[in-house]
Amino acid sequence: MINKERIRKLKSPKSDDKGPVCYWMSRDQRAYDNWALLFAQEIALSQKKDLLVVFCLGSSFLGATIRQFSFMIEGLAEVKKDLGVKNIPFYVINGSPSYAIPQFVKDHDVSVIISDFDPLRIKKKWKKLVKDNLDIGFFEVDAHNIVPCWVASDKAEYGAYTIRPKIKKKLPVFLEDYPVLKKMPGSSIKQKKIDWEKLYKNLDVDRSIKPIDWVKPGSSSAFDTLEVFLEKGIYGYKDKSNDPTKDAQSGMSPFIHFGSISSQRIALEIERLDIGDDIKWSYLEQLIIRKELSDNHCNYMPGYDNASSFPGWSKKTLDMHIDDKRDHIYTVDEFEHAKTHDPLWNACQNEMVYLGKMHGYMRMYWAKKILEWSKDYNTALKTAIYLNDRYELDGRDPNGYTGIAWSIGGLHDRAWKEREIFGKVRYMSYNGARSKFDIDAYIKKYS
Repeated sequence: MINKERIRKLKSPKSDDKGPVCYWMSRDQRAYDNWALLFAQEIALSQKKDLLVVFCLGSSFLGATIRQFSFMIEGLAEVKKDLGVKNIPFYVINGSPSYAIPQFVKDHDVSVIISDFDPLRIKKKWKKLVKDNLDIGFFEVDAHNIVPCWVASDKAEYGAYTIRPKIKKKLPVFLEDYPVLKKMPGSSIKQKKIDWEKLYKNLDVDRSIKPIDWVKPGSSSAFDTLEVFLEKGIYGYKDKSNDPTKDAQSGMSPFIHFGSISSQRIALEIERLDIGDDIKWSYLEQLIIRKELSDNHCNYMPGYDNASSFPGWSKKTLDMHIDDKRDHIYTVDEFEHAKTHDPLWNACQNEMVYLGKMHGYMRMYWAKKILEWSKDYNTALKTAIYLNDRYELDGRDPNGYTGIAWSIGGLHDRAWKEREIFGKVRYMSYNGARSKFDIDAYIKKYS
């Protein structure tokens, strides 16, 4: 049985509904280690109903380009194969979920629908509209966080130091192994073959930002990447992960963002390693505490992508310094094309543009310099979000919005020594970076 605290009932089911159970897959794009899918199967088997899975592919999503859509579609093709092994039909439909999902439910006489949890505004809006347009049972399952977001906390937390003890207290309950997804009895549901090439060609998105080729999408690639990290990378993570010239990060971020692999599976595999807790938690702090803090922020702070989410002290200090003289002010176009005076910042931007990723330490430097070189903090915030969501594979994500708000608006941080432009928001400098790692090697690599 699945822990019921992972599940929220959005609408009560009817006792006489006879149709199939449907999992509306969105954030967690995988067939295995997926609490939402497992709950849907639990209902289907207990009520002797068919089970099907649907993914709604919109033509646009928060500025995503063909780079992000191609990664996602290739991953979904693998999901279809994995579900096929379990006799579970998989559908990809087009259009806005607000209309396409209710129509799909009606066309297939669905009796109960299950969705996965997502704290972003647009996802919450879709679910509300779907709920309002349906008269069947509707459930939501947090399949992304180890401790469900609504269980970890019922309010926006001040920082990692306030949410950490809450999550750690609940981990023994929720950090459990997954039951196996069972093979369904022969389904009476017939489905058409998915034309993946046609789906890809018909996307009405920006195709100027090319797909990346340094990592293969999908769950199989996610597990291969994890295996390499657990065999080699994790042992140097604690000491080397903040150095962008070292290949010491896990490489899991795109897979976690697209739900190709669950954070819980990663944590379970790390916990099984025969290494010290300090080594384990150097990574688990990021995977669990920081990531779930980001979901907490976006879930309880509707304005997570604007300055209304900044703490009071930082808005006050940034406003006090809003008219400070800037030595440099760049346009969005100049930022986008890495045309600043700072070769280190330009290298950060180039890394993101060409690889679809940026080292975590450099993301902080990158965002703080956008604040320093923009006319005000609101403009800086919009610029950083635009660039991050346009180029990063893992853009349009709670981690991205929260990280940018931390860098520019002092979110989940404390007040520091006051200085021009930044006020009391934490400052980062070119010379400070030079003291921490070989910036010349980094600049040369991404120039």
